[in-house]
Amino acid sequence: MPFVSIRISGTATKDQKSAIVADVTQSLVERLGKDPAAVQIVIEEVSTENYGAGGVLIADRDAPKAKGDAHADPSQ
Repeated sequence: MPFVSIRISGTATKDQKSAIVADVTQSLVERLGKDPAAVQIVIEEVSTENYGAGGVLIADRDAPKAKGDAHADPSQ
């Protein structure tokens, strides 16, 4: 029985998650010949305050930068 765990940063709507579950299930049916009833999928929404990349929280990276901010992108 396939078990798929998907983590996303932030949130998704119920419709978006439903479409992801349908798409991933169909892929496993087509590519691996799995019974769709046996496919289990868990979607975990990770708060952007609990996820970092490149040494910076995603919440901080995506926040608007104040002019003169030492972390602001100099090209902006």
